[in-house]
Amino acid sequence: MTRDAPPAGRLKSILGGSAGNLVEWYDWYAYAAFSFYLAPHFFPKGDPVAQTLNVWAIFAVGFFMRPIGAWLMGIYGDRRGRKAGLTLSVTLMCGGSMLIAVTPGYDAIGAWATVALVVARLMQGLSVGGEYGASATYLSEMAGKQRRGFFSSFQYVTLISGHLIALAVLLLLQSTMSETALGEWGWRIPFFIGGALAIGVFWLRRNLPETQSFANRETGAEHRSSFGALFLRHPREAALVMLLTAGGTLAFYAYSVYLLTFLSATGAFTKPVSTQISAAALFVFMCIQPLAGALSDRIGRKPLMIGFGVLGVIFTWPIFTALEIVQSPLSAFLLMTGALVIVTGYTSINAVVKAEMFPAHIRTLGVALPYALANAIFGGTAPYVALWFKDAGMERGFYWYVTAMIGISLITYLRMRDTRVHSKILED
Repeated sequence: MTRDAPPAGRLKSILGGSAGNLVEWYDWYAYAAFSFYLAPHFFPKGDPVAQTLNVWAIFAVGFFMRPIGAWLMGIYGDRRGRKAGLTLSVTLMCGGSMLIAVTPGYDAIGAWATVALVVARLMQGLSVGGEYGASATYLSEMAGKQRRGFFSSFQYVTLISGHLIALAVLLLLQSTMSETALGEWGWRIPFFIGGALAIGVFWLRRNLPETQSFANRETGAEHRSSFGALFLRHPREAALVMLLTAGGTLAFYAYSVYLLTFLSATGAFTKPVSTQISAAALFVFMCIQPLAGALSDRIGRKPLMIGFGVLGVIFTWPIFTALEIVQSPLSAFLLMTGALVIVTGYTSINAVVKAEMFPAHIRTLGVALPYALANAIFGGTAPYVALWFKDAGMERGFYWYVTAMIGISLITYLRMRDTRVHSKILED
């Protein structure tokens, strides 16, 4: 067997871990995809804009739980194993999805409906906070040294697959149900699906093997994973993760999640057409992740991140302003696809870059917590901040905000070392 060809067992583990990640992100994105229908169900009747803002505010609340999930389950994954962290995260996701699916509406139980939605998103936020670190670490450690960028890129392949499946369920329901039925009860279906799939993933993940990096990690009190150990002994790496994530995660959520709302609220498209445009662009985006990951195995991680930074700074404003006036669905698709191709320089390799920065005994926490903090501040708030700018009559201020944050990350990319050359994942 050649050195750069992963053994069958390794490939099976990567596929198994990726399948679980897909279900996790399906559950997470189902909330965003069905936000149109959640707003009037969980909030009192009134201003539709206010209802939408409330839905996206709770979307952001879920992100603010992600650092707590990253902290608790990052430590858990470093001490008990990557597999244990993956299993725990999917359990929480299942509970959150089922709670959304069964909660009566605001008309029936009043403010308790809103409370239940908040609790469900808190559970899902804890889950995804732990999922990112555990899956990024697991995939990076399971992948062989020569193909680490390629195989770790499947984290975003499955992340986007989850998003696309959520959109596909939305499109299917929109085409087979009346708008009234979908608004009254049909929106519950995707959350029941997500909960059922999560149960299946729980059993799948129980049978995954542990990584060799975890088995080889240094042990003892001085190598114990903790919040203090991360920020006192690895402050530079933690800061780098936050800075390189800030622009990338904001750009990703601006170009994907928010654009679904943008196309129907600002552009000239209906909700179903906006969903179709978004789904097609995300499919292309998903397919090019492994290509970019494989490219990073040949030329390094740093050139791809710099490419994203430069192109993001140059083209964010033109893309958004063009989408304001575009009339053709094809033109909208090409503009959204162009934006997503740009952000691929970050998304395809962000997991492996972070994993390669930390030693094995604190790798899950190091990958998860700084990323989750940056994600909560910049990624989760992106739709809310964009709608705030729009409601204040300054919609284009959001475009400048995205551009500025990409610029800050670009400075980080230019100054950091290439982790492919300086990797702390020692196993082949």
